Amino acid sequence: MKFRHVDIAVIGAGIVGLACAYYLALSRRTPKVAVIDPLPPMSLTSAASGENYRNWWPHPVMTAFTDFSTDLMEVISNESDNRLHMTRRGYALATRQANPDDLLRQLHEGYGSEGAGKIRTHRKGSTSSYQRALSADWQSAPDGVDVIQDRDILERCFPTFDRDVATVLHIRRAGDISGQQLGSFMLEHLRAKDGKVIRGRVVEVSRTRNFTLMVADADGRTSLTADIVVNAAGPSVGDVAELLGESLPVVNVFQQKIAFEDVRGAIDRQMPFSIDLDGQAIDWTEQERAVLAEDPASEWLTKAMPGAIHCRPEGGDRGNWIKVGWAFNTTASVPVPDLPLDPNFPEIVLRGASRLNPGLKAYYGRLPSRMTHYGGYYTMTKENWPLIGPMKTDGAYVAGALSGFGTMAACATGALCARWVYGEALPEFARPLSLARYDDKDLMQSLLDGGNKGVL
Repeated sequence: MKFRHVDIAVIGAGIVGLACAYYLALSRRTPKVAVIDPLPPMSLTSAASGENYRNWWPHPVMTAFTDFSTDLMEVISNESDNRLHMTRRGYALATRQANPDDLLRQLHEGYGSEGAGKIRTHRKGSTSSYQRALSADWQSAPDGVDVIQDRDILERCFPTFDRDVATVLHIRRAGDISGQQLGSFMLEHLRAKDGKVIRGRVVEVSRTRNFTLMVADADGRTSLTADIVVNAAGPSVGDVAELLGESLPVVNVFQQKIAFEDVRGAIDRQMPFSIDLDGQAIDWTEQERAVLAEDPASEWLTKAMPGAIHCRPEGGDRGNWIKVGWAFNTTASVPVPDLPLDPNFPEIVLRGASRLNPGLKAYYGRLPSRMTHYGGYYTMTKENWPLIGPMKTDGAYVAGALSGFGTMAACATGALCARWVYGEALPEFARPLSLARYDDKDLMQSLLDGGNKGVL
């Protein structure tokens, strides 16, 4: 039996695990770091990322967290000549409410004391300085948020949107990156620091003076010892916690997306990542709705559906693909290797997305042959905040529960994890993102009482 020792073992080779390993390895302490996963790096949930990022959430803690992550992504983008393909056309949150008071309240709460200086409102008759996101260059893009309630601006700057949209919140420090390139960058730098990637599944963990991990692969089992263990196992983060004799308050919820070639040019190539916030009924014909209602298994498709369906161009200004997703599933499940893709989902999400972008109706029942249907597990806490920091077991740390925002938050997660491990100074938002928040009853009650948990 081969025997190995490392200073730090990171369990999980998704984007979060690689980010933890990357920032841990950057330390002047020159630790020996190993990443352990039965699958190749970036090949499970990370491969299904929407690859979007934003700095607005309904709570200032999450806003500060993702702002920090964006800062770190910009550092890497600058260091690598924008290898990450970082763009910044923003997020366009659309609603048909002319006076969305709750949404505007959440907007101000999310930006906290800085909100007044960051939020610009554009109404009919006001002097407007709104700038459409003609360029995808992240370095020249504005910051803050534009609240657009001027019909002329909406029709001119969002030409493919439903004409009933009355308000658009254009989050400007937002866009997309290549998650695969970010992961590859981190992996290359990890290996340059003599970090290792070990293919295998951690099946046992014991603790005496240090940790002993049993790693199973096709050739049997290998024993590995480590001084520190970081649980960044994505959908398996709860299973790894159980190996340590602990439990984490997380569940896995499967969500799906599609990407297809926009051969009809239904989507404006300069459109920001766009989210229809309003609930809806899916656009079936009367005959289709009657057929669906007859079957108990499909009757739910005739009922009211939640909002937050999203769509964006893929492949840059000269590309012709689009991505569409809708995280409407709320049922927790146990992750399985064969992803439970619903063959009806492409048509479901297409018809839902057509409410904001009516041009998509041209694809009803005839999606292009060049179409990809994929999915992944949202590993999440009930309040939809991540878990980053110490576990109960001395020397063990968790970096997980980044449901649907793993790519955008990976850098901040890795950097915070490294600071926790090395006992370095932490930003104010770090403790509420750790398990310690469950000792703060007032915070937890406010999070659970809040209507918007930032699930997109």
